[in-house]
Parts: sequence; structure tokens; C-alpha cells
Amino acid sequence: MSTDTAIAINRFGLGQRRDEAVPADPKRWLVDQFAAFEPRPAFLASVPTSAAMAAQFHDYTLRIRDALGGDKAPPALAAVPPMTAGPGAAAPPPPKSAQMEVRQELRRGYRDSYVSLVSGRIAAAVASPTPFPERLTHFWANHFAVSADKLATIGLAGTLEFEAIRPHLFGSFADLLLAVERHPAMLLYLDQAQSIGPASMIGQRAAGRPNAKRKVGLNENLAREIMELHTLGVGSGYTQADVQELARGLTGWSVGGFVRRPIGIEAPDGAFVFQTGWHEPGARTLLGVRYADNGVGRGEAMLRALAVHPATAHHVATKLARHFVADTPPPALVERLAAVHLTTGGNLTAMYRALIDAPEAWTTPLTKFKTPWDWTISSLRGVGMRSAPDIKTVGALTALGQPVWRPGSPAGWDDIAASWAAPDALLRRVEVAQRIAAVVGDRLDARTLGPQIMPGVWSASTAAAVAKADSPAQGLAMLLVAPEFLRR
Repeated sequence: MSTDTAIAINRFGLGQRRDEAVPADPKRWLVDQFAAFEPRPAFLASVPTSAAMAAQFHDYTLRIRDALGGDKAPPALAAVPPMTAGPGAAAPPPPKSAQMEVRQELRRGYRDSYVSLVSGRIAAAVASPTPFPERLTHFWANHFAVSADKLATIGLAGTLEFEAIRPHLFGSFADLLLAVERHPAMLLYLDQAQSIGPASMIGQRAAGRPNAKRKVGLNENLAREIMELHTLGVGSGYTQADVQELARGLTGWSVGGFVRRPIGIEAPDGAFVFQTGWHEPGARTLLGVRYADNGVGRGEAMLRALAVHPATAHHVATKLARHFVADTPPPALVERLAAVHLTTGGNLTAMYRALIDAPEAWTTPLTKFKTPWDWTISSLRGVGMRSAPDIKTVGALTALGQPVWRPGSPAGWDDIAASWAAPDALLRRVEVAQRIAAVVGDRLDARTLGPQIMPGVWSASTAAAVAKADSPAQGLAMLLVAPEFLRR
């Protein structure tokens, strides 16, 4: 079996399933997955949506209102640190005991939703017949990282992946960018949902009340991360003034159901809403280009321009090459991918095809060390599982150091071996491998499974070690932590 097969299965895909045939034509197999990809497969049909998360939060606000006596406005996001509430008079806090009880119940409900979303993601990846698009989904979810560490985003981090990334996986980068930046998870995570222009109607009204307890104003978090992480990249030449101009251009971008909104603004809970009263009026200048004020369209135009900027093309190309080829991306490949981005207007399918056609992607197998997510999913696929309730996979990923949708910062998880190959991290993988083997090891023979799920890279040394195992379960655990299985 050629190494091309191993590369297609492991580097581009998520690992070989033991109950599926290996691809006869690796490159054609990858391309054919584009049309076969299901943005919302059956595994995700019943997982919570952003609207459901908003409904949970709405129930929370009603219960807080009841705790206040039933005739006072709920405190909205004022009760969800570290976010701040919107404009208007602050409602007095409910009794601490009642407030804590309702808040803890909301947190439990959100955590249940988080586990449901993670379980759906795992099931979709483990059983998927289109592992290349699934990997691309995970790549973009890490590129546009949000963290479920905030109460407001515990149940929304997964919905961003399912609602904004999966449906736009094969469109343009601009459409993907807009879908992500308008999603409630991103707007709440980076505090854009309540960013108010100083010269807006609400901003001017707030300026007339300098002693108000609740401060309102411009928030630059989303604008900064869009330029630093999502588009141009660090060191690409933008300035703090550009960040401020983009932040002003995005004022008014908010979320229905999670923040206070002026009378007359209607939007479904959990959906994007444009707050005209929060919008900073006037033209804005970004990277030397002037954008007239046409309401919500101004921010959209600024993002579409960033999506096709040469620095964005280079930044995205570098990350794709790093993820799919090597920790130190080949410069020539990066330049070719960036050129495709620019000549096609950021067509994602064209970039994926260029990646498949790149000789650098097929020269040497096993150049990438699997992250905990990669390793866990490839292990479950390798042993033939379609879900993993018996080994508590959500908790296992946390123990392995990569809890789903919780990278801890907008930069996402590292994509290099140095971050994941420490001795203690490998010991934790051994422990999880033993748990997997304890569930299915009595039904599998690692000696025959090894060459089946690692075609082209199964080594004689690993085969000999597995053959000496004291039990089938031990042999399977050894297979799952073999050097060639830890890499892709």
C-alpha cells in the first residue's frame, strides 16, 4: 500500500475506519468528498441551536424578574460576568440566594447543552464518510476560535461551528468570515454585542449622564481579533487606528435575546440584529480606503475587503499549509495557496484543490503530530466505534489537554508538535488508549487491525511489539499509542 493512501487517510482525513475500505485513488477520494459532505448530518439534527440557547437565557431573565418581584426589568447580561449590561437604568439585584440558584440552574442547563453539542461533534467525526471536510470544519473552528469558558458562550461555541462554518465550508472566505463574525457566539465572546458608538444616539445620551453606574462605549475586541487572527495576521501593517475604525464600523452588530435593545428593534432570539441606535455614524477609513456610512452594510463592506486582502491570503495560506503539511510550512506552497486565494477572490474549494494537488503534501508521511482531538477521533474510527459513551470522551479530551471549544483564548489551539508531544501528555494518551481497549479489545486483534488502519506506514517494530502483548486489550492499547499512529 502506498504512502499516498496513508497521507490521504490520516493527514487530510481523520483516520481509517476498520469497517470501511481504503481509497483506491487517494486524491480522487478527497475531491469526491466535497459534493458528498452533509453540512448537518443526522448526528447534529437534534443538538441545541443558538435559538435554543437564547430561549434558555430568556427563561433565566424571566425567573430573575420574578425574584425581583415580577414588575422589574430583568438584568439581562448584567448578571453574566464578565460582560456588561446595555444602556438604561439598572435593575436592583435580586436576593443573593435566589440569584445564585437561578444562575446555577442556567449554568447547569448550558453545560448539558455543551455536552450534547460536543457529543454530536464527536459522533459526526467518528462516523463521517467525508472525513476531509470534517477536518476542514475543525480547522476553521480553530481559526475562528471562541471559548465556552464564558457563561454566555458555553452553549454557543458549538453552534458557531454548526451554523456558521459547516454551511459555508465550500463557498468564499468572505462569506465564511461574515457568517462567523455575525454569529452570536462570536459577538458575545468578544464583547461586540454591546459595543456602542460614542457619537451614536445611545452613546450621546449616555455622555449626558456622566455619573451613570452603567458605562457604555466602544469595544475594540472583535475588531482587533478580526485583523490579528481572522484575516490580516500579526505584523501585516495595520495600525491601532485601523482597529478603532473597524470597531466603529461594526457598532450596532448585536444579538437578539441576549442584550437589551431599543424599542422597535425586532429579531429572533439568538439571531443577528443591527442596533441602529448604537451605530456610530459617518464614514470610516480602513487601511487607507474610505467606507461611506450605509448602516449595517458599512461593516460588511469592510470585512469583505479584508477577506481578499493580500495579507489575509498569506495568513490563511500559511495556516492551511501548517495544518496539512508541516509545522514549518513550505514557503513555496504558502505562496501558491495565497495566489489561489487572490486570483479566485478567496474561493475555498479552489484552495482545497490546490492543497490536494500540492506535491509538498504527498512527499513524506507522518510529518504532523496528532492533537488530542485528532488522536481521539482516529482511535475511535480505528476500532470501529460510531459513538463513545462508554469511555466518557468529553471528559477524556479535557484530561488530554484539549477540551472541545475551550482553547482559552481567541488564538485557538496550537497546531505544532511541540505543544502536544510532552511526556506527561503521552502518558495520558496511554491511559485513554487503555480505556478504549477495555471496551472493545476483546473483539479485535491488533495484529490484523494495525496494517488495516495504518496502510503504508505500519512498521515491523510496532507489529513485533503488538505480537508480544499479554492480552488482546493490551495489544490494542499499544497499537493506539504506536509512533506511526500518533502522527499523521
